[in-house]
Amino acid sequence: MTVLLIILGIAGSLGLFLYGLRLTSDSIQKAAGEKLHKALELMTRNRFAAFLTGIGITGLVQSSSATTVMTVSFVNAGLLKLSRAIGVIIGANIGTTLTAWIIAFFGFKFSIASIAVPLAGFGIILFFSKREKNKYYGEFLLGFSILLLGLNYLKDSVPDIGSHPEILEFISNFTGKGFLSFIIFIAIGTVLTIILQSSSATMAITQTMVFAGWIDFPTACAIVLGENIGTTITAQLASLGTNINARRTAMAHTFFNIVGAIWMSFIFTHFLKFVLFIMPLDPSNNASLTASLALFHTMFNLINAIVFLAFLPQFASFIEKIIKPKKVEDEELYQLKYLNYYMDAPEIQIYNAKREVTRMADLIMIMFKKFRHLFNTPKEKIDKDLKEINKLEQACDNMQFEISKFLSQCPRENLKTSSINNIAILIKIADELESISDSSQNLVYLLSRSHEKKMKWPQEIIDEINPYINLVYEFLEFISVRMNEKMDDEDFKTAYEIENRIDEFRNMLKKKARKRIEKGSEVKFEILVIDILQHIEHVGDYAMNVARALLEYNG
Repeated sequence: MTVLLIILGIAGSLGLFLYGLRLTSDSIQKAAGEKLHKALELMTRNRFAAFLTGIGITGLVQSSSATTVMTVSFVNAGLLKLSRAIGVIIGANIGTTLTAWIIAFFGFKFSIASIAVPLAGFGIILFFSKREKNKYYGEFLLGFSILLLGLNYLKDSVPDIGSHPEILEFISNFTGKGFLSFIIFIAIGTVLTIILQSSSATMAITQTMVFAGWIDFPTACAIVLGENIGTTITAQLASLGTNINARRTAMAHTFFNIVGAIWMSFIFTHFLKFVLFIMPLDPSNNASLTASLALFHTMFNLINAIVFLAFLPQFASFIEKIIKPKKVEDEELYQLKYLNYYMDAPEIQIYNAKREVTRMADLIMIMFKKFRHLFNTPKEKIDKDLKEINKLEQACDNMQFEISKFLSQCPRENLKTSSINNIAILIKIADELESISDSSQNLVYLLSRSHEKKMKWPQEIIDEINPYINLVYEFLEFISVRMNEKMDDEDFKTAYEIENRIDEFRNMLKKKARKRIEKGSEVKFEILVIDILQHIEHVGDYAMNVARALLEYNG
């Protein structure tokens, strides 16, 4: 029963720690908002900017998994070259070492309750503030205080070796076997991290065990090396079903950490002496062990990063050679590229969802442009063009479904109010864009039908309708540009004016079609013309709905 209580105590303490870590991560994302999004754009500049971005973002959100999964998504979308992506991942490995320092500094050197309780009190005050920013800062302080309390309970839950010598006896079964012990404890660190899905949680357990005397310093360092390997599983899962470069990015992450553990195995004893020379252990204070472990974690990742950064182009080439494309690369041109269900960073996911919707808008432009070209260059058979349009329309259908499904499943409790509103807006925009794709497909079908029925298009009618089509196309361009910019009141006024001109144009052209019928023009042809005019006007209506939604979008 005592053993069960100990296990439950450790599990509960770890749960508090993980919840606090999650709360601090989410609150930082909410507070950082657009600044965090802009920071992501630094990745594309050069390898060093990518490296620093990886450090910064991981240090902020306290999750190397979030950074690596995001990086895999960006590579899949074609935004990041492989070498830049590897730079981000290398930086993420350093950024995640901040957690070890937080644990070492706050978890074992001070009375945690004396820090956590006042922090929670101050956090509560900010949390109930009317200002949204203050609320996020309060949430951060609450999360950090819960994290500290989790550490405190974890420390207290681990029994003292003096009272439970059987624990040391159990662990001693794995020690004293030389290099085999080193491998065993790396494996333990790897498996534990895969199970917990958090290298930070594994680090907290490791530092607690070394503080309580369960394990010695070399054993703890071996477990830390295993944690580095275990955390790569998330990127591997995220790369499933992605393109070749995304899979290469995930493999680079795994290879980077495994190779690091390999070279460390040759100098492990000497490296530990070097770490302890910089930060000597205090025999009277086990807390010094936790700080030395944090230093080991940081120095190992820093040296590993310097080595790989120096040979980054060669490393990227090596990864490209060992991860080759499949004989039939299972990749659709218009599949979702930015969204990834394995990324645990809600605010970043909303940003990525906006980019997916923007890509959808680009497809709409391609479809309507295709119709405009076909209308201006009549030809007998457009089967090939119709097949292409059908493929694009199916892609839009799939994107609309996947984007809406993903956004509807986003956890609302981890998002700020404006982001929750943005979810509904993005779903609305995706729906309107899909309607435009339907109308564009119908327009090409109508053209195809006119050719099948051997209907002749007088150049005079083509010339009359052309300005109408061009006006709608310009409206789509106007909307497409505003997908990447803020739609302000002045822009919306312009959109409203364009939409009115489209309605006026439609009414004028329909009136002309009716007059031609009265003068004896072929009724079937003129009805088809009116149908085309109607569908073109529908495109304008849907575009106007997108403009209304963009006006409400906050971000």
